[in-house]
Amino acid sequence: MSLLVMALLCSCGVSKSLRDIPDTSDYGSQIEPRTKVSDSSYILGNNFLIQNKEGLWELYVNGDPYELGLKTGSLTRELFQRQEHIFVDKIDDLVPSKAKQKLLRKFLAWFNRKMYLNIDEQYKAEIYGISRYASADLDFIAAPYPRVLYFHGAHDIGHALQDLALVGCSSFAAWGDHSENGKLIIARNFDFYAGDEFAKHKIIAFVAPDKGHKFMSVTWGGMIGVVSGMNDQGLTVTINAGKSKFPLVAKTPISLVTREILQYASTIDEAVAIAKKREVFVSESIFVGSAKDKKAALIEVSPENFGVYEVENTNQLICSNHFQSAAYADDTRNQKQIMESHSKYRFDRMAELLDENPKITPKIAVNILRDKKGLDEKPIGYGNEKALNQLLAHHGIVFQPEDLLVWVSSNPYQLGEFVAYDLKEVFQKANRFTGAETISNTELSIAEDPFLKTISYQNYEQYRALREKIMTAIAQEGHIEQQLLSEFVALNPDFWESHYLVGRYNYMKGYDTLAYRAFLEAEKKEITTVPDRDRVESYLKKLRRRLW
Repeated sequence: MSLLVMALLCSCGVSKSLRDIPDTSDYGSQIEPRTKVSDSSYILGNNFLIQNKEGLWELYVNGDPYELGLKTGSLTRELFQRQEHIFVDKIDDLVPSKAKQKLLRKFLAWFNRKMYLNIDEQYKAEIYGISRYASADLDFIAAPYPRVLYFHGAHDIGHALQDLALVGCSSFAAWGDHSENGKLIIARNFDFYAGDEFAKHKIIAFVAPDKGHKFMSVTWGGMIGVVSGMNDQGLTVTINAGKSKFPLVAKTPISLVTREILQYASTIDEAVAIAKKREVFVSESIFVGSAKDKKAALIEVSPENFGVYEVENTNQLICSNHFQSAAYADDTRNQKQIMESHSKYRFDRMAELLDENPKITPKIAVNILRDKKGLDEKPIGYGNEKALNQLLAHHGIVFQPEDLLVWVSSNPYQLGEFVAYDLKEVFQKANRFTGAETISNTELSIAEDPFLKTISYQNYEQYRALREKIMTAIAQEGHIEQQLLSEFVALNPDFWESHYLVGRYNYMKGYDTLAYRAFLEAEKKEITTVPDRDRVESYLKKLRRRLW
């Protein structure tokens, strides 16, 4: 079997993909050198990168595909290289064995062997341009271009391996009689988690390509795909992971499908037509809002199926991490996702909050994204994945497409100020930028969450630090004082996992009575998923046999 695997890894398909280089001969290849204005401001011709006072990096680039990549790579090189190292460090944490890391690299080369055949040439050229500024000390993983290409499938692979809890997003839209002025409002939390460091340096990219529509997106260094964005036609896209079986081969990363939609579509029908053309390798809901259509819809894609979901007799749309269209009515994986995960719970919580707020405004939308409670206002602990605000999101975002307005959260989580941007204003004044001022609309920004100033927030941050210490002790059979375990639970007493981890530690040490009490407390709380509840009950069964 191992010889067969090695043969696959060394196949011509892998070598072809590693040798593939996009043709950039028709594009501009010369860009001006970057000028450093300060540690938080850079200019390249009439393109720029600046960090605003809320910590968000604002990027503006224009040109053909290769120029976009070169300019983005040059302007963001430090952010890009930092992000590469953070991502690789996260993989090292998940797979600490050097031998297994080497095997993983070979597997990924084989798994991604057909990705280059499924990506439009213009995006390959843009990625190639960015890769010219990649970290040279990571070439042991792969050469810069294929490495950056593969990173664009990280979101897809992350949610195919759902057990790693990398993703779990929540989105909603309201329009007509469900919004204050009748205009479409869309909000979402992007709960892709690859560590705190990964989310620190968010880039708000404003892109003016030589073909297609100008657009903005929330991204990070080295990423040209779109996970949340809006174009100058008032079309928005966000993505929510669905339940996938593990794919056998990578095809088109979902973020490049949404990038194409954002760049070339202005209506829901045009977005659907683009999505239908592309072969994806995981299941995803593409949440599309349209100023021209004055409504939102879901495009539900998977390797073997395709559906479109639009609401009837209502002006609000809700999406978490399961499919709703008729095309997936009999899909067993989707049914299992609804029954066993936290997706349906978050869906119901959004419905509950929308019922409580019949006229949605951007401020109300932000408050909903920041909600940390369970159904019926039940306290379920901070960090619970059943909450809309799981206190781990990469970003929260709110769109008002008909006015080309967008609000993006600043750190930490969705708690910082939601910074406002007016796309009309940004693209009009971009060429007059001097490198000294933000391009955000400071008058429209939404203030930080008051929760940031509370003892509860301070306790949660202490809880997270202690959680890492306890999980390490469990993994390495280390020692933790019982007093510290008591303090840990007191920092976040409503969260089932607080009690569960204490139970696991005591179980490992053979302190059966203490473990039993902890698991009993965990069982009383709002446990995140059916498999999590099964694990708690399994420990209780074992302990009952031991103790009685």
